[in-house]
Amino acid sequence: MSAAALSASIPVEGMTCASCVARVEKAIRAVPGVTEASVNLATERADVRFDASTKSADIVKAIENAGYGAAEDTVELTIEGMTCASCVARIEKALKTVPGVTEANVNLATERASVRITRGIATAAALEEAVRVAGYAAKRITGDESVDREGEKREQETRKLGRALLTAGVLTLPIFVLEMGSHFIPGVHEFVMNNIGMQESWYLQFALTTLVLFGPGLRFYQKGVPALFRLAPDMNSLVAIGTSAAWIYSVVATFAPDLLPDGTANVYYEAAAVIVTLILLGRFLEARAKGRTSEAIKHLMGLQAKTARVIRNGETVEVPLSDVQTGDTVVVRPGDRVPVDGSVLDGNSYVDESMITGEPVPVEKVAGSEVVGGTINKTGSFTFRATKVGADTVLAQIIKMVEQAQGAKLPIQSLVDRVTAWFVPAVIAIALLTFGVWLVFGPDPALTFALVNGVAVLIIACPCAMGLATPTSIMVGTGRAAEMGVLFRKGEALQTLRNAAVIAVDKTGTLTKGRPELTDLETAEGFDRDTVLTLVAAVETRSEHPIAEAIVDAAKAKGLAIAEPARFEAIPGFGASAEVSGRTVHVGADRLMTQLKLDVSAFADQAARLGSEGKSPLYAAIDGKLAAIIAVADPIKETTHQAIRMLHDLGLKVAMITGDNRRTAEAIAAKLGIDEVIAEVLPDGKVAALKKLKQGGRAVAFVGDGINDAPALAEADVGLAIGTGTDVAIESADVVLMSGDLLGVPNAIALSKATIRNIKENLFWAFAYNAVLIPVAAGALYPVYGLLLSPIFAAGAMALSSVFVLGNALRLRAFRPVAAAQAA
Repeated sequence: MSAAALSASIPVEGMTCASCVARVEKAIRAVPGVTEASVNLATERADVRFDASTKSADIVKAIENAGYGAAEDTVELTIEGMTCASCVARIEKALKTVPGVTEANVNLATERASVRITRGIATAAALEEAVRVAGYAAKRITGDESVDREGEKREQETRKLGRALLTAGVLTLPIFVLEMGSHFIPGVHEFVMNNIGMQESWYLQFALTTLVLFGPGLRFYQKGVPALFRLAPDMNSLVAIGTSAAWIYSVVATFAPDLLPDGTANVYYEAAAVIVTLILLGRFLEARAKGRTSEAIKHLMGLQAKTARVIRNGETVEVPLSDVQTGDTVVVRPGDRVPVDGSVLDGNSYVDESMITGEPVPVEKVAGSEVVGGTINKTGSFTFRATKVGADTVLAQIIKMVEQAQGAKLPIQSLVDRVTAWFVPAVIAIALLTFGVWLVFGPDPALTFALVNGVAVLIIACPCAMGLATPTSIMVGTGRAAEMGVLFRKGEALQTLRNAAVIAVDKTGTLTKGRPELTDLETAEGFDRDTVLTLVAAVETRSEHPIAEAIVDAAKAKGLAIAEPARFEAIPGFGASAEVSGRTVHVGADRLMTQLKLDVSAFADQAARLGSEGKSPLYAAIDGKLAAIIAVADPIKETTHQAIRMLHDLGLKVAMITGDNRRTAEAIAAKLGIDEVIAEVLPDGKVAALKKLKQGGRAVAFVGDGINDAPALAEADVGLAIGTGTDVAIESADVVLMSGDLLGVPNAIALSKATIRNIKENLFWAFAYNAVLIPVAAGALYPVYGLLLSPIFAAGAMALSSVFVLGNALRLRAFRPVAAAQAA
C-alpha cells in the first residue's frame, strides 16, 4: 500500500530565469518520494506532490543545494499551561515534529514560542494543533490588520533594486562619459588627455567599475559563481562571466599591459559597468511589472473587511474579522462591507455584489437571503447569521482558486522547459566557440575582437524572457477573469477552452432560471386580470406542485391579498377546484374545461402560440364561465439570447442537452437559435450525449449548474459550472462562472483565446530574440556588413526583452468582456 499523497506550495527565492525553473524542478524531482514538481517563475513558487514518507526538509535541502532558497517565516505563538522547563522541552519537541519546522524556541518566562517554518509546508494551524496534542494551548500572535506578506516582500525587493540601480547609475555615468565620450565628442577626448591623462583616466575607471561590480553588482556573483561550481549555470552566471571577462581584461591592460599582445591593451571598464547597470534596470522594471501581474490577488484580498460588528451577550461589539465564528449574529450598517458569508435574519437592504458576480446592479436582501463576505451594503441595515468564516468564505475560495490557476503550468510551457534545460550551457558553449573563432580567424587585434564578441554573446542571451513568457500571461489573464466573474479552477482550461468547437449546455438552470414562473395570463372579456390571479392563487395555495407555487408567488409579488379557499377538491389528471370568497373557481387542463362543458376555442390562438413555445396551457373558470388561459414555465434568462448570439459570433456551435420532450426542446432551440438538440435525456445520460457530440474529434465544452451535472462536467473537454454566487467550490468543473448566466461563457472563451495569443506572442519574442541576436552578437554580420554588437547594447537588449514580455502580458489587464465590447 502506497503512502498517502501530500502537496505543498513552496516559495522559492533566487530564481531569475527559465533555466532556474528547470534546475529547481530537477532538484525537487530527484528527492525520493516526490511524484510531481512544477515551478513557476512569475509566482516564484514550487508546487510539489510527495509521499507521506518524504521529509519536507529534504525538499527544502534539495532547493538549497541547487543554489536557491525556500522562503521561511517566523511564527510567534502564545503558550498557555506551561509550568516548568520540562513543559518547554515537551512543546519544543512537539513543534519540531511538524513538517516544515526548521527551528523552535519556547520561553517559559514570556510564555511564547518562536518558530521558524518553511512557507508553504508548515502552517500556523498545524503548529497550534501540535501544541494542543502535547497538552497545552497555543494561539498565533498577529496584528489586527491582514498583511499581504509576499506583496510586502516584493515591494521591499523592488525598493532594494531601486537603490542598487541608483548607486550603479551614479558610479557608471562618469565611466561612460570618460570612455565613450572620448570616442564621440572630440572635446571630451582633449579634456581627458590635457587635464586627467589617459592612464589616470583608466585608474579612475578601474576604481568606479570595481565599486559597481562588487557593490550593486555583487548579487550576480553571489549567485552566479556558486552555480558555475555546481555545473549548473544560470542567468547570473552569464552576467558574472561576461562582466568579469571585461573587467579582468581591462585590469591587465591597465596594470600589466606587457602581458597582452601588441596593440591589444584596451580597456572595457565601461562595458562591465554599463552591463551591470542596464541589467539592474531590467531587474528593477521586471520587479515592478511582476508586482502588477499579481494585482488581482491584492485587489481580492483588499475586499476583505478588517472588522465585524457582532452581537455578544446582548451587546453589539466590534471584533477583528478573525474572531468571527460560525453562528454569530452580525450587524451590517449602510456603507459597510459584509464581513463573512451568512443568511439574513432581519432587516432589508440592497447589496452591491459586483465583486462576486460582475453584475453592477445591487441585489435586494431580505430575511432568508444569502449574503457574501466582501460585498458592499448600500442603503438599509440588517443582521445576519454567519454561516461561513475564514477560509470557508466565498471570497477566500475565490482567492484560493485564482492562486491555484495562476500557479498552473500549461501544456504550451513544455516546449520552454525542454529548451531552457540546456539553454544557458549552450550559450556558454557558443560564447567559448565565438571567442575561439575570433581569436584564430579574426583580424588584428584578434584578442580584443574575441573578448568583445564572446562577452556580447554571454550578455545578449536571455532565458528570463522565456521563463516569464507563459506564467505572467497566466497570472494576468486569470486575474482579469476573476474580476469579470470567471474563475479558472484549473489553469489548463485556459489553454483547452480556446479549442472548443461545440458548447453543450444543460437547459434547466443554465439557459433558464431553473424555477417555474407565471409567464402568461390572458383573461376572457369581462374578467379583471388581478382578480383572476387572486382567485386562482387562492386555489393553488392548497397544492404543493411547482406550477401552483409559481402562480402563488406571482400573486404575492404583485401584493395581492390571497383569501383562504373553502371546499378544496383535487381532481387527479384534470386540475383542482375550490370556493374562494363565495365564488367557485376551477383551474386545470383543457379536458377539465371540456368536463365543465366550457368551450376553450376563444383562446385557440393563444394556445397555439404557447404550444409553439413549448409551454402547456392551463385554463381557469370562475362561476361556471371560462375566465383565463394560463401558462407556467421555467423562463429563459434575459441574457441567454445574447450569450448564444455571441457564441455564434465566435464561430462555435451550440448544443442543448435536456430531459424535456423533443417538441418542447425543439421549440426552445428554435427560439434561441441553438444548433443541435439532444432531448429526453435522463440525468445519467448526459455523459453519453457528450460522447456523441465529441464524435468527429470535436472538442466539447459543457455548461451546467454544477449540482447534478458533475459526471458531465468531468466528461467534457472543459467543464464550466454556472455558479450561484454563494456556492463556488464546484469540484467537477474546470471553470466557474460566478455571474450565474451564460454570458460568462463567451467571455471565458474570448479571454482564453486572448491569453494564449498573448503567450504565443511572448514566446515568439523570447525565442526569436535569442535566435536572431545571439548570432549577431557572435559576429555573424561582420564578414558581410562589418557590423558588431557592443556588449553594452547587448545588455540593453537583454534587459529590454524581459520588460517587453512583462509589458505585453500586462496588456491583458485591459481585456474587456465581450458583452461590454459589443454594447460599446
